[in-house]
Amino acid sequence: MTDHSIKEASSRIPCPTFETPAFTPPKPLAEAKVALVSSASLHHADDDDFAVVDTGYRVLERHRRDIVVGHWSPNFDASGVSADLNVVFPIDRLEEMAADGTIGSVSDVHLAFAGNQFDLAAIRMDGGPAGAKYLAEQGVDVVLLTPV
Repeated sequence: MTDHSIKEASSRIPCPTFETPAFTPPKPLAEAKVALVSSASLHHADDDDFAVVDTGYRVLERHRRDIVVGHWSPNFDASGVSADLNVVFPIDRLEEMAADGTIGSVSDVHLAFAGNQFDLAAIRMDGGPAGAKYLAEQGVDVVLLTPV
């Protein structure tokens, strides 16, 4: 099968309509508290690094820039991150957006996961929901995902 044939076949599959969709309309961005969620295995220098099968998350504090990239994939080129952390963790861009009123505010906490996992089920079922709950408890309205 080619990509074209798969797309063509899937375009004919009916899309279900739900009476009560599980979507909550967000508040306007100009009023929203925004957090970053990265899969680059980021952590503060004094935090534990991610182990090979670590499906939890690390909390990154807004004003700390002592962030270490723990991503260990041989396919990941960290040179861009070395030059500018904003490549995978655009905290400075968020600060600028808050300053000019594009977003309401920047969260004091952000999350990082180790995205280079062989089995993502534990992140999907445990770490991800726990992280989402944590951010909701911090009053976060919107997350910007920065996958690596």
